[in-house]
Amino acid sequence: MKRIIGYLKPYIPYFILAFILIAIRVSSELSLPNLMSEIVDQGIASGDMAYIWRTGGMMLALAFISTAAIVLMDYFGAKIATGFSRDVRKSVFHKVQSFSGVELGKFGASSLITRTINDITQLQNFLIMFTRIIIMCPMYMLGSIFLAFSKDVTMAVIFLSLVPFLLAIIILVSRKTIPLSVTIQKRVDKINLIIREKLSGNRVIRAFHKERYEEKRFDEANLDLTNVMIKLQKISSILMPAMVIVLNAGTIAVVWVGASKIGQGALEVGDMMAVIQYIMHIMMSLMMLSMVFIMYPRAAASAERVAEILNTTPVIVDAEEQKEPTASRGRVEFRNVSFRYEDSDEAALENISFVAEPGETTAIIGSTGSGKSTLIQLIPRMFDVSEGQVLVDGVDVKDYTQKDLRAKIGFVPQKAVLFSGTVASNIRWGKEDATEEELVRAAEVAQAMDFISKKEKGFSERIAQGGTNVSGGQKQRLAIARAIVKQPEIYIFDDSFSALDFKTDANLRKALAEQTKESTVIIVAQRVSTIMNADRILVLDEGKLVGCGKHRELFDSCEVYREIVLSQLTKEEMA
Repeated sequence: MKRIIGYLKPYIPYFILAFILIAIRVSSELSLPNLMSEIVDQGIASGDMAYIWRTGGMMLALAFISTAAIVLMDYFGAKIATGFSRDVRKSVFHKVQSFSGVELGKFGASSLITRTINDITQLQNFLIMFTRIIIMCPMYMLGSIFLAFSKDVTMAVIFLSLVPFLLAIIILVSRKTIPLSVTIQKRVDKINLIIREKLSGNRVIRAFHKERYEEKRFDEANLDLTNVMIKLQKISSILMPAMVIVLNAGTIAVVWVGASKIGQGALEVGDMMAVIQYIMHIMMSLMMLSMVFIMYPRAAASAERVAEILNTTPVIVDAEEQKEPTASRGRVEFRNVSFRYEDSDEAALENISFVAEPGETTAIIGSTGSGKSTLIQLIPRMFDVSEGQVLVDGVDVKDYTQKDLRAKIGFVPQKAVLFSGTVASNIRWGKEDATEEELVRAAEVAQAMDFISKKEKGFSERIAQGGTNVSGGQKQRLAIARAIVKQPEIYIFDDSFSALDFKTDANLRKALAEQTKESTVIIVAQRVSTIMNADRILVLDEGKLVGCGKHRELFDSCEVYREIVLSQLTKEEMA
């Protein structure tokens, strides 16, 4: 929570200005009942029209001052709230960018989206309410109580005695609503998760005719949220009527005592009217404060959820001192590497050792779940090893800054991801200042020029969010072009040719061999034909390295590799 409050420090001058404007507004509005009392008791009673006009003019001037103060106060309040939410949202976004797979798995994508958008919006709305009500209402209450005592002590004491009852009502309601507010945000997370899955898996849902199932699933989550919201509103709705009953009872008592005093000549009519006006100010202030108490639990829950992100220390951090490379450019070495996912009892990788040299192609093959993708994600430090070392150019990857390490790597993930923009902008993710010639060269190597050239706008053709307007093979080729245009020391292809036909696959590998003569190439593949000519093939089985060598050597000596080859290739192809 302290971390969240810290974001308000730059806006302290605006808070001071808002405070001054609120003070001007409150003093102006609290002066109006007193002037009205004077008009009733002195102007109307004596028939002095000049006094009435003069005092009425003062009241009108105060009303204009109050209006101007309200406008400026709302302006500064909005500036504080929107600036605060902008700064917090920016910090949360940057923090999430630094998260490793461990933190992303801990929070989940849907929860991170809810916290970044919905929770920060809750804080923004509460802050607007804070500058308009929480600062203003105590001023109104203290000023009204003081002025009410100056008019008549008995009537003021009657009303003041009601305050403990009002506070008790507010505290009781708040204790019930705070846990429900936390639950609401969790229910919003769940709805966000279902909607994300519905949108991303829309084709699968339709293909398996699961629309009704998804509708039922969403309806259940939506109903859960609705029920909690209704319960919260039911409890919150008790607050206002209870306060109105107490306040109206106090008003009746004040009028009763005031009327008795007027009959005895101990109180002027205008003074009683002024006291009633002050009581109304107090009543309205308490009612507005009750709205804040309704909003506070949800804002507090949101603040805790946002602070949880900001206070999370990523598992993967840059070393304080970076070491200089000691080996050739692009050399990758695994030394007795073992890795276990958090909260997992079994190791995903166990005692892996190998060297990938520049100018060579190292291929990784194995059955599904053998740890192929996990292994290559340790090179750019998507995860950190549990035991052993991963070295790039003779330096432990932990001794690089993440920026410098990943600058050496061109990574093509198993699931090709494109971003909304153009073909050119997606390829330029690899190199921002890439020239037109470099884009063409990268696209040619990736075998993407054939479909890019057929597009009406070529490299300026729009790419939809997630690349939904291009095929799976086209997405893979653009993702490969993105890595090629970077011209890195190390190329990592995580099963990046699976959507390509055999001819395109062969052409791409041939062009890639020319492009990467001086670089280290690491390929994860399911198809034996893709990796048969690799300089080194690593065979993984249940997280263990069971074979390392060339195709013919492994076929003769490694049972796991032989089974994979026999399941895919004919005798003629093997020959």
